[in-house]
Amino acid sequence: MSGESTAKEGSKLWGGRFTGATDPIMEQFNASIGYDKRMWKADVQGSQAYVKALLRVDLVTAEEMAAIHEGLERVSGEWASGKFVLQPGDEDIHTANERRLKELIGAPAGKLHTGRSRNDQVATDMRIWLREGITKLRTFVIDLIKVFVGKAKEDIHILMPGYTHMQRAQPIRWSHWLLSYAWMLHRDIQRLDELAVRVNVLPLGSGALAGNPFNVDRDFLAKELSFPQVGSNSLDGTSGRDFVAEFLFWASLTSTHLSKWAEDLIIYSTKEFGFVTLSDAYSTGSSLMPQKKNPDSLELIRGKAGRVFGRCAGFMMTLKGLPSTYNKDLQEDKEAMFEVYDTMCGILQVSAGVLSTLKVNSYACSGALTPDMLATDLAYYLVRKGIPFREAHGLSGVCVSLAEKNECSLKDLKLADFKSVSNVFEEDVNKVWDYEHSVEQYQSTGGTSRACVTEQISKLETWLQQ
Repeated sequence: MSGESTAKEGSKLWGGRFTGATDPIMEQFNASIGYDKRMWKADVQGSQAYVKALLRVDLVTAEEMAAIHEGLERVSGEWASGKFVLQPGDEDIHTANERRLKELIGAPAGKLHTGRSRNDQVATDMRIWLREGITKLRTFVIDLIKVFVGKAKEDIHILMPGYTHMQRAQPIRWSHWLLSYAWMLHRDIQRLDELAVRVNVLPLGSGALAGNPFNVDRDFLAKELSFPQVGSNSLDGTSGRDFVAEFLFWASLTSTHLSKWAEDLIIYSTKEFGFVTLSDAYSTGSSLMPQKKNPDSLELIRGKAGRVFGRCAGFMMTLKGLPSTYNKDLQEDKEAMFEVYDTMCGILQVSAGVLSTLKVNSYACSGALTPDMLATDLAYYLVRKGIPFREAHGLSGVCVSLAEKNECSLKDLKLADFKSVSNVFEEDVNKVWDYEHSVEQYQSTGGTSRACVTEQISKLETWLQQ
């Protein structure tokens, strides 16, 4: 074996024990620098904190600490300005940064990794990166909720059919439909905040798996890196990826909520419904059919939700067969985390754009209301006359059947027709056929009356201001 090959292997962070060259295909297969370079800033921050901790236990001198800290600042500057040059031997972000640090300051760079492993280093980098990502995603979700609430206030007067099983069911307010998604996103924010707490636990100082042998002060490291908690078990600290799996699940559920919303709007935007019109900014045409206006933005939201869920399911499959502590399979965590984060940023911002520019056709919405949707109201009418609901439900059904037999609308039945079903019916049955009256009867908290919808808006606005 040539000295050149030996030197090449020895330059790796793990290379001292190896004398043979790595297969070039294996080099490429093993490398993660192509994607984990996104964590350059977190990696520098972690190293700057760690060298301060080394100084506190006399493993570096003050001069060496200052040189390492300043050198890392220069590394950071190169990354920030786009001038950092990756080399073929840069297996990952940790290797790249340490290699460049050594080029800049020489021998002191070799002390930086004392007592530290890439196992606790990468876990720390990922948590720093993700907590910043969570802050950004939270802002996007909040912004989207604000659009939902604003639109609900603006269009509170619009009535529309509510659907179950894709069949017209009961009249509701358009705003009530909008706010159903705002409340889903509200829960998504709650879950994201809970996730942030579990992400914000420091693994640095766990070493490869057994801990740190030099009594490095992990509480000091936590303070330097703004972690409120220190991981309690080094084995768990280096290999635990619950926080990644939980983030992927959060993204899966949030994107599922928005996929449902997108599906509703895709249906509502068809000519068959005509409830809404998408802005040209969020639509595309057909390469063949000039009349087409396709809701591609919504279809992509719906489609990308499946991709996000796929990442979550795939990573869970990776985790389920692993033995304890660190295994290289865990390298798959970063691509999943980065891709899902990027996808969610796109989904959330496009959703806000679609909704903020959406036009609602109030006439089409109200025009889709039909008297048969008030069959339940007819039963309620009888309940208010003292008929038990189960009996009232059956009597209303008989009225529906009678209208079908007479080939007329339910409201076009004569009083004599209603009385043929039950003598409880009186002239005031005609009040049932008022759609506004129908929605206004739902006065209990969470209902679709104007007062209840206004209360929902007020609750969300108060929460948003906190």
